[in-house]
Amino acid sequence: MDRMASSMKQVPNPLPKVLSRRGVGAGMEAAERESFERTQTVSVNKAINTQEVAVKEKHARTCILGTHHEKGAQTFWSVVNRLPLSSNAMLCWKFCHVFHKLLRDGHPNVLKDSLRYKNELSDMSRMWGHLSEGYGQLCSIYLKLLRTKMDYHTKNPRFPGNLQMSDRQLDEAGESDVNNFFQLTVEMFDYLECELNLFQTVFNSLDMSRSVSVTTAGQCRLAPLIQVILDCSHLYDYTVKLLFKLHSCLPADTLQGHRDRFMEQFTKLKDLFHRSSNLQYFKRLIQIPQLPENPPNFLRASALSEHISPVVVIPTETSSPDSEPVLEKDDLMNMDATQQNLFDNKFDDIFGSSLSSDPFNFNNQNGVNKNEKDHLIERLYREISGLTGQLDNMKIESQRAVLQLKGRVSELEAELAEQQHLGRQATDDCEFLRTELDELKRQREDTEKAQRSLTEIERKAQANEQRYSKLKEKYSELVQNHADLLRKNAEVTKQVSMARQAQVDLEREKKDLEDSFARTQEQQEVLETLKHELATSRQELQVLHSSLETSAQSEAKWVTQIAELEKERGSLESAAAQREEELSTLREQLESAQIKLANAQESMCQHTKDQRKRLLAGSREAAEQEVQEALSQLDEPALISCAGSTDHLLSKVKSVSSCLEQLEKSRSQYLACPEDISGLLHSITLLGHLTSDTILQGSTTSLRAPPDPADSLNEACKQCGRTTLAYLSSLEEEGALEKADSTAIRECLSKIKAIGEELLPRGLDIKQEELGDLVDKEMAATSTAIEAATTRIEEMLSKSRAGDTGVKLEVNERILGSCTSLMQAIKVLVVTSKDLQKEIVESGRGTASPKEFYAKNSRWTEGLISASKAVGWGATVMVDAADLVVQGKGKFEELMVCSHEIAASTAQLVAASKVKANKGSANLSQLQQASRGVSQATAAVVASTISGKSQIEETDSMDFSSMTLTQIKRQEMDSQVRVLELENDLQKERLKLGELRKKHYELAGVAEGWEEGTEASASSLQEAASEKE
Repeated sequence: MDRMASSMKQVPNPLPKVLSRRGVGAGMEAAERESFERTQTVSVNKAINTQEVAVKEKHARTCILGTHHEKGAQTFWSVVNRLPLSSNAMLCWKFCHVFHKLLRDGHPNVLKDSLRYKNELSDMSRMWGHLSEGYGQLCSIYLKLLRTKMDYHTKNPRFPGNLQMSDRQLDEAGESDVNNFFQLTVEMFDYLECELNLFQTVFNSLDMSRSVSVTTAGQCRLAPLIQVILDCSHLYDYTVKLLFKLHSCLPADTLQGHRDRFMEQFTKLKDLFHRSSNLQYFKRLIQIPQLPENPPNFLRASALSEHISPVVVIPTETSSPDSEPVLEKDDLMNMDATQQNLFDNKFDDIFGSSLSSDPFNFNNQNGVNKNEKDHLIERLYREISGLTGQLDNMKIESQRAVLQLKGRVSELEAELAEQQHLGRQATDDCEFLRTELDELKRQREDTEKAQRSLTEIERKAQANEQRYSKLKEKYSELVQNHADLLRKNAEVTKQVSMARQAQVDLEREKKDLEDSFARTQEQQEVLETLKHELATSRQELQVLHSSLETSAQSEAKWVTQIAELEKERGSLESAAAQREEELSTLREQLESAQIKLANAQESMCQHTKDQRKRLLAGSREAAEQEVQEALSQLDEPALISCAGSTDHLLSKVKSVSSCLEQLEKSRSQYLACPEDISGLLHSITLLGHLTSDTILQGSTTSLRAPPDPADSLNEACKQCGRTTLAYLSSLEEEGALEKADSTAIRECLSKIKAIGEELLPRGLDIKQEELGDLVDKEMAATSTAIEAATTRIEEMLSKSRAGDTGVKLEVNERILGSCTSLMQAIKVLVVTSKDLQKEIVESGRGTASPKEFYAKNSRWTEGLISASKAVGWGATVMVDAADLVVQGKGKFEELMVCSHEIAASTAQLVAASKVKANKGSANLSQLQQASRGVSQATAAVVASTISGKSQIEETDSMDFSSMTLTQIKRQEMDSQVRVLELENDLQKERLKLGELRKKHYELAGVAEGWEEGTEASASSLQEAASEKE
């Protein structure tokens, strides 16, 4: 019975449980992978978000465990690549923090999986480096640190990500090679430099005057420094040990750079550790070590024993209230056993704990209904097992669905943020493109306008080029002649230099002969000395002869001495004779060399003189040819189409006068020093060129002058050419060169100058001292005319109101009111122009008086006077036209033309005032505003005139109701004839208007003294004005 009871308890559960697990086991791996990816996605999105708070440790720990679970960082990078790190500095900062943790504490394959993204990190670092505020600069420096860390661990794979190594492993990393230790130390210095740079930058970005470590923003910036402190402590320790090892192998001088760099980093690290230890945020998270007061002394090997490795202590973490429960796999696997125990307990409660101990169990005793109970129990077990499996599947599916939904929510949130960012970018791009489109349209319009004006300018430039080509050919011939003369001058100069070189050689030979003669003189002096010694010897010989008589014993000795002296005397006499012969030979050679030198100098002087004559004759002939060509061109038809200005003629006359003065000076210099002929040649050539230009300019100027002054000017130009030729011919002979006189040329030039001054425009007849007073008078007269016009308009308006009614009164009031507004606008313009004129005079005259300033800038002053006169005259004429229109005697068209004329006159006044004004002047801005007001008032006058005309014409309605068909046909034919006549008259009037404007432009050019280039464009400006009309 006991065996049966035990068998009943052991049968039902194991087999169904195994079967259910085999059924669902095939999809568990895929479900587990999917669950893992969703868990990692949620953790990464929670760790890296846009909130300015520190990264939660539980999310970072989940990411680290995920790298160990999948043995890499593929899932991490797949999630990070979907984040907008380049557009959100906060996301980039938190990414750097989490990635730093993964490099330190994650799986070793994290480094391998991250190397492919190294270039992207570098590009992102450079991009964020352009921002100097907020997290941009911090992200740039942090990304550079991570790139340096990746490079360091790639070059040194023995170092783990957290840099924790023993001394033996450190020695093995250098492979016992001093070169490897040296390079490893340099790389550690670079690594530590990046760490300290981030450390210092974070502290500089915080306001240390407040308790920033207790705020969420401050903790967000300080949180990554925990990883930096951990790295710095290890790097400092390893650097000290490697430097002691290097000092034991290498000289101290070789490692001076290492010691200097270590001292700098030691000072920074000590200061940063000290500042960090005082922050409340770090006190509860990390225990920061303190470095010694003084750095290690690497020159003393025993100091290594005094070194204490800094140790960073991280307190044990307690469970945080926001930690999430994690459902383990074993819990799911053990639920079947728990449910089995519960079922057994319920079974015992229902049927009893032991069937064999029940005295009333007759079934056990008799074996009745045994199979039915067993089948019932087995069925119940099977049902329970099926329900348990279904419950497990439902739990797994619910967890999977929850994870899927959470991951989907995170993905949707990330996509929403990215879409919002892209939407903002698209809006900005749309605005930028719209702005560019408007700019392109504006540029296109400007380009079309410029192209049209360029085509017109090119068409007129071709005509100017054709007229200019003939003068250009003449000028090229003159340039060619001038070049030939310069070439001849260069050849003559070269010959003169060769002659001078030959003269120098002769002088050198003469000097050599003089030196040899000096040496001969010295030898002669030596000979004289020898003769004197000979005479002395003779005296001594006489003394010896006298002493020979007294000393008979030394007779033989003295005889020997006398014989030797005689022998020496003979040799000296022969040497003196030889010296005399050499001296005579040298004298003969010196005389012949002096004769040759004199002949060469004479021939060279004659050759140089001939060359100077030829050059002078060539220059004179070229100048005469230019003057003769100019005289011959006076009557050519080609000059008839040209027109010159009087100002240009006067400037040419002045240039000829200056050239004559220079020629007189050069002639005096040549007479004083014939070798200096270059100045005389240049002056003669220039005189011929300037005289020919003056003759041609006088001829072209006479074409625009009245007949009598034109004939006088032509005759004066011809007389000037003839006198110039006579003067040039007088320079042919040397005797005539001294007597050459340029008085006749000066008289002709004075005559031309007097005629030119008579032909100047009348505006230039005003004395320069009177220009300043005249400007003030004209501006005052303009103001007075405007005031008078305003008064007359008011009087006319009063008369119209008193005598007119109905439509006529309405039209008159509208027209006179617009005229009054125009006069007020012109008055404001004149006042503003006066203010700007005073500003120009004050800023430009310096220490001079206003009158001197006006005299200095006479053309500008005359422009102001002309513009003021035009404004006053236009105001007077417009008032007269308005008076006639109000009386019914005038035409509306006259009033419109007067309005346009006033607008043009005011534009001329504005242009004259703007010429010398500064661009940033406030008075200039007011003047431009007043000019726009005048334009608007002119438009109002024209509009009111047109409206009044149409309103009056409407009253004269046409009534054809009483006319027959024949009468209407006749009237139609008359109207057609009238239309043709009016069109013909209109065309004739337009041609007449064009001719009048052309003549007005020419007369204005004469009055203002315009140049040829401006006159050439008169027709183009007239055509443009006619097109505008």
